[in-house]
Amino acid sequence: MNKRGILAIISGFSGAGKGTIVGELVKKYGYALSISATTRSPREGEVEGVNYFFKSRETFEEMIDRGEFIEYAQYVGNYYGTPADKVQEKLDLGIDVLLEIEVQGAKKVMDARKDVISIFLLPPSREELERRLVGRGTEDAETIRRRLEASGYEMGMAGLYQHQVVNHTVEQAAEEIEKILHAGCGQMD
Repeated sequence: MNKRGILAIISGFSGAGKGTIVGELVKKYGYALSISATTRSPREGEVEGVNYFFKSRETFEEMIDRGEFIEYAQYVGNYYGTPADKVQEKLDLGIDVLLEIEVQGAKKVMDARKDVISIFLLPPSREELERRLVGRGTEDAETIRRRLEASGYEMGMAGLYQHQVVNHTVEQAAEEIEKILHAGCGQMD
């Protein structure tokens, strides 16, 4: 019998540690990460087709018009979206897929699909969130300010998610998420 893969959303504030924790889940527990498309510029070390599919605004909007995304949204001036075909291929093969997406896109997926497990990742405090954003050294002060401002809206959306996990440490948060997803396996069959 072919088991269908689990589809899970992991969202949270920019700087909450989503990428690091998702990386740990992929490495330690074997989940597949859906690679998003974006119009933002690559950060140092990011690789096309590994971290994101980097698209021009024009190309991204053409993909929207063709209905090629499970979800898409604009966040801090850039588009982000989840290519539908890649996700469905993995699910059909019985591969569990993580969507690391922001709250606007997550809401669209939760509204459209009842088979998704949703998790919102929180930092231990607002001070820690700001420290992490500044510590990344990848954005200017204005972008950090905008991300902190957006966190207020995102916090209001956290209640839409089935689960909330506080990221005290990468290991603790990844383990907690694995337990949530493992518990969801029986419910998805």
